[in-house]
Amino acid sequence: MPKVTPPKPRPKWLKKILLTLLVTGIVSWVFGEMYFNLGSNAVAVLVKDSRQALEVRTKRGEWRRAAAMTPGDFNQAMLLRHNEDGLRWSTLKVRRPAGRLAGIAQSILGAEVHVLVIKPEIFEFTTSFLPKFQVTTAHERLKAERLNFAITANFRDPKGKPLGYVYHESRQLNAAFKEWSGSFFVKGGRPYFGPKSLLDEVPGPIEEATQGYPAVMKNHTVFSYIDKDPDAFFDGSKVTYRALAGMRRDGAIIFILSGDGGVMTVSEAAELARKMDVQHATLLDGGRALQYSLVTEDGPWHFAAVNTELDLPWKPLDPQRSPVYIGVRKRAPQIISVGR
Repeated sequence: MPKVTPPKPRPKWLKKILLTLLVTGIVSWVFGEMYFNLGSNAVAVLVKDSRQALEVRTKRGEWRRAAAMTPGDFNQAMLLRHNEDGLRWSTLKVRRPAGRLAGIAQSILGAEVHVLVIKPEIFEFTTSFLPKFQVTTAHERLKAERLNFAITANFRDPKGKPLGYVYHESRQLNAAFKEWSGSFFVKGGRPYFGPKSLLDEVPGPIEEATQGYPAVMKNHTVFSYIDKDPDAFFDGSKVTYRALAGMRRDGAIIFILSGDGGVMTVSEAAELARKMDVQHATLLDGGRALQYSLVTEDGPWHFAAVNTELDLPWKPLDPQRSPVYIGVRKRAPQIISVGR
């Protein structure tokens, strides 16, 4: 038999280099995920130029265009993440056809849209901010004010000041921005989301409020500019992180939010809202600015589109902090006195 030459063992220096590269790669990925939402943004970059429609994974594991699904399909497709009295958090698994590399990234890293349903009878809504509208984060607002949920509200100017009116405890603290067509406000202790016209239709003084943009729908009807002219005044056809806030006829508040990799157009977010029986709705600040935090039984859970923590010298990695948030907290229990 011919003599078999055993393979030469790898040099120790090569093993050290490979091990170092492996450890460096793992540490870099963990660091990137922790501070820059790396996996989510990898998916977002790969699908951002796609003109294919958003698809949702059904209960049976099939992928269907969101626009072709019925309200019942969506209810069955939602995966329950957290449920307590008055607050329900569910997730839709989504994807967007955008070529082979994007398909691989989405299958490995995933993509999702979150749906929160909150009942105002149990939770109260407020604006949340620091003195002089110093920029802050959803995580900080959640902790500082003991909120159950916090999310970016107003758009901001380059210096970080809010664009649009801000009311808190019945006082107006920032001027209106007439171009913004949407609104969040509280009157009579009840929260509303939708077009600014609701402000005049709902009687009573404003207790809490911020502006949004654009207004998306009223009386279950999506405004025509959302589909017909989405880029005339806003980047409606841009595939990016979105946050839609709306209300059902029964008063329940619904947030439809991009999660990791779940980037959408304005039209797609509006279509999801319509299928979920939302009556009035507006967009909140999204894109790189989007961040929100939620308290669950496992502790606080946070989402930030990009870096919110690290002050870095390179502008594309600037921390995205906002001046104003919408906060939600459980109402204090009512004390009922019983007479003799």
